[in-house]
Amino acid sequence: MTEALFALAQGDALSLLLVLTLLGMSVLSWTVIVYKTWLLHQVSVDVPRGRSAFWHAPDVAQGLRVLQSVDRCAMLLPLVQALKLDPVNTLAAQSDVRTQRTRVLRDALHLVVQRLQRGQVVLATVGATAPFVGLLGTVWGIYHALTGIAQAQQLTIEQIAGPVGESLIMTAAGLAVALPAVLAYNAMGRVVQRLEQELEGFAHDLRAL
Repeated sequence: MTEALFALAQGDALSLLLVLTLLGMSVLSWTVIVYKTWLLHQVSVDVPRGRSAFWHAPDVAQGLRVLQSVDRCAMLLPLVQALKLDPVNTLAAQSDVRTQRTRVLRDALHLVVQRLQRGQVVLATVGATAPFVGLLGTVWGIYHALTGIAQAQQLTIEQIAGPVGESLIMTAAGLAVALPAVLAYNAMGRVVQRLEQELEGFAHDLRAL
């Protein structure tokens, strides 16, 4: 496969661009997969442990200090820190305390959830577009192969099988780039959804505190 891609890279500018595009997509998606695997593992361990440690603390101040040593990825800390009310003499402080806390907790929760979802769009984009990039490379390669065959004076099976086979490799390369991204997107999406529910429950309990 490497030799075939190398041969395709020796083609025209479009062929080289498509090969580099698939390579870039693969590097980007695997970078996101490795980083998010580490992040979601950390958060999956820290969130249940941090929630338990916080609610066993005697007061909010002590619970905040406990979270600073337990919540390594800072998923619960922003929610607890959001309990601080808005400064007096501001529009935000005109509403009652319960409304203020609902607003600041909602905003803090949105920021935390955005951190959890970061990279999902990249995986979805790679999974959706990589097969079509590979297919375009296949079509373009077969076109050039058929053009070369039409110009050849003597035609053999090797002249057909070689260029066409190398072109079809682009389809396989596109699928090879897309499949890990799609599988990671689906698997990580379920973990992110579960963590979002846990964080929403924690924010709800903080609001009632």
